[in-house]
Amino acid sequence: MSERESSLQPLVQRFEPYQVERLRQAFPILAQRIYGKPLVYLDSAATSQKPQAVIDAMSRFFLEENANVHRGVHYLSLRATEAYEQTRAKVQRFLNAAHAEEIVFVRGTTEAVNLVAQTYGKVHVHAGDEVLISAMEHHSNIVPWQMLCEQSGARLRVAPIDDAGELQLDELERLIGPRTKLLAISHVSNVLGTVNPIQSIVELAHAQGAPVLVDGAQAAPHLQLDVRALGCDFYALSGHKMYGPTGIGALYGRRELLEAMPPYQGGGDMILSVSFDKTLYNKPPYRFEAGTPNMVGAIGLGAAIDFLGGLDADALAAHEQAVLAYAQEALATVPGLRLIGTARDKIGVLSFVLDGIHPHDIGTILDREGIAIRTGHHCAQPLMQRYGLAATARASLGCYSNEQDIDALLAGLAKVQEVFR
Repeated sequence: MSERESSLQPLVQRFEPYQVERLRQAFPILAQRIYGKPLVYLDSAATSQKPQAVIDAMSRFFLEENANVHRGVHYLSLRATEAYEQTRAKVQRFLNAAHAEEIVFVRGTTEAVNLVAQTYGKVHVHAGDEVLISAMEHHSNIVPWQMLCEQSGARLRVAPIDDAGELQLDELERLIGPRTKLLAISHVSNVLGTVNPIQSIVELAHAQGAPVLVDGAQAAPHLQLDVRALGCDFYALSGHKMYGPTGIGALYGRRELLEAMPPYQGGGDMILSVSFDKTLYNKPPYRFEAGTPNMVGAIGLGAAIDFLGGLDADALAAHEQAVLAYAQEALATVPGLRLIGTARDKIGVLSFVLDGIHPHDIGTILDREGIAIRTGHHCAQPLMQRYGLAATARASLGCYSNEQDIDALLAGLAKVQEVFR
């Protein structure tokens, strides 16, 4: 065990069996009060809260190890580089990737999708080709492909969903053909909570020779991930959704694909040598990591992965499903409330509308009760249009969510309806 790994061991806590009240104590922000009311945080799909272990790891880096990576020969630079690369190995294990070189650090899922669109996409997608996505995608998995199609003359195709928010696999299969050069799909919808059957989708796409990119931003904090079992070619995630910091994420890409892709940006660390006549590019993943990276963000991401690894994954999943079921039953008792997204396989995302009350008004009144939810189109305007809506209110769960949070939400919604009665 290295000095760095040894120093992180005290930050890793195990919660077995799953004890949500004990776990909540690991998140300092949850102890505060908002407008004199206990904070009820139901906006984890937007960004998760951070455990003390992540905060401490990032502070420790600044206090003891701060230096630029990959470039220095002095002690601090070597320690920082070791810690940075250890996080890459942690992401590899978290995703069960075959090689650490298949993990590219990015700012988040958005940059990961753009990276693939502007590297793999520019090489392989041409006029007359097609890129396939679904109707439930986040803007970050729509706009980069629209841009690529505009640049290349390709066509963007959209697989439909049903009223419950489930992907229509027969229609998806019908849309995949010889012109399909890439399929990009969310693992979990940020609006509906729908968990897509990625392994089956990948099999359909690969049968036609089309690679698959998976947007895993919402899946990473909730599901046990295995990119080799899923069979996908690219997988993207964001640190801040999975109890880590903002500004850091990872792209998994199969090594043979990354090796054949051109650089995304130019600058330091993505080169082997530079002259005014010619630049030789570095090997993956460094080819795609131009400039000084978010070193402390990577340390925080590694600590977040350690934190998640300290939880009993099966117990966590069972707890989150129990809170989701409790929330769905509770919301069903609210007059005039309609839940958007009722897929059979879903995680803790609860988008809803209330008759006669704008979602922004719902969010504002709940805020005065100390309850944090999300309101708006959730960066999924085409999905809103699918349901004939401009916006919804959205409550979303994290590992720290409990039934008391749902009780508070229910009481808050009663106050919302009193105001508009």
